[in-house]
Amino acid sequence: MAAGKYSFTIEQGATTNFEIRYKDSNGDPINLTGYSGKMMIRSNYADQNPTTYAVLSSSLAADGTGLNFSGSNGATPPTSGSIGIYISAVSSSNFTFSTARYDLEITSGSVVTRILEGQVNLSQEVTR
Repeated sequence: MAAGKYSFTIEQGATTNFEIRYKDSNGDPINLTGYSGKMMIRSNYADQNPTTYAVLSSSLAADGTGLNFSGSNGATPPTSGSIGIYISAVSSSNFTFSTARYDLEITSGSVVTRILEGQVNLSQEVTR
């Protein structure tokens, strides 16, 4: 299955917290028990030396930034196919891009699946 397309906006200096649901071709949630994941936000897909703005993984950073396979609230079971995407206000305040690209990959054993890709826009912060 080809990666889905989804673009979103990050508000610089604010918390970004949303959830996606990974489903099979019948619309049933995919059980993510035992999966890990990684998402990168970079300057472009094809640059020889792209700037990496963020790396989110299922091993959450100290400020909570990362991917949660128990949904955005941390309480949804992995069997629901929910992946919470969380970027702290501290992390987003350091972003300097206007537009960037991202993709999200999940891993089970040795199988890596790219499930989502798209553009990220940054809404620049005024209040600091």
